[in-house]
Amino acid sequence: MRIRRRALFCALAGLAGLLTLRAPAMAQAAKEVRVDWATYNPVSLVLKEKGLLEKALAGEGVTVRWVQSLGSNKALEFLNAGSLDFGSTAGAAALLARINGNPIKAIYVYSRPEWTALVTRPNTGIAAVKDLKGRRIAVTRGTDPHIFLIRALQGAGLTERDVKLVLLQHPDGRTALDRGDVDAWAGLDPLMAAAEIENGAVLFHRNAAANTWGVLNVREDFAKANPDLTAKVLAAYEEARAIAVKQPDELKRILGAATKLPEPVVARQLERTDLSHSAIGPLQAETILAAGKALQEAGVIPAGTDVEAAVTGLIDRRFTTASR
Repeated sequence: MRIRRRALFCALAGLAGLLTLRAPAMAQAAKEVRVDWATYNPVSLVLKEKGLLEKALAGEGVTVRWVQSLGSNKALEFLNAGSLDFGSTAGAAALLARINGNPIKAIYVYSRPEWTALVTRPNTGIAAVKDLKGRRIAVTRGTDPHIFLIRALQGAGLTERDVKLVLLQHPDGRTALDRGDVDAWAGLDPLMAAAEIENGAVLFHRNAAANTWGVLNVREDFAKANPDLTAKVLAAYEEARAIAVKQPDELKRILGAATKLPEPVVARQLERTDLSHSAIGPLQAETILAAGKALQEAGVIPAGTDVEAAVTGLIDRRFTTASR
């Protein structure tokens, strides 16, 4: 009996010690927020450059760690791994991730862009989507350009099996097109704008409506545990968006400094980027749902998936700062 009691006491003591160790770790995690910056999200660049989030959280004793995302796929990968708390993606990419088990919520709109199109070099003989049959196409899987490509192929009566996908990150996709290693590229700004202006690349298929919104996602568990901190992040984002809208020359300077691209390229990207929205809601849900339904028809999303329910589960309006 004594041995059993002693064993029970030791077990309880060990559990208490484990909880004691975990509690400070959880408290410490709330003292840091990890936010991404991306050249396809100009508002994030203003937020970072101006130190607005650091100022907003200084009184809370919360530090900010910045992580670069090279595409929606990387932002989603970081969110899923817990190395990011907030990540910038396209709306449809966020939906796919959520359906595949990534526990994220889309809580804010940072842009309404036409940031992707299908791109080729002059003299490839590619003038329409149907001309892609049997061709090599550079694409970053799990991003809006990839989803855009799937939908474009679908509209031309083709599937991914009718082309040869070359899986590359966005910068490498542009390089592969320039070198002639691929025939086409599912492009992303600002790299796409640079390819146009610097290399004479041709945007042979455009459809602004098929570009899903730029949304800011948060890890679901982070938002649940830190609602006030999440709201403060969005308030700082709103401040940055206001600067981006009211000071276009300053936005061009900041974007140029981050991308190291010349002013005409930066201007081309911003021509295709609408920053007048921020509140997430029915308009974004409608666009993301349309993309999801198209992907389901193409077999990318399983037939039995309730896409509408997935969109509802993705979008969280609790932190919306205003109706815009």
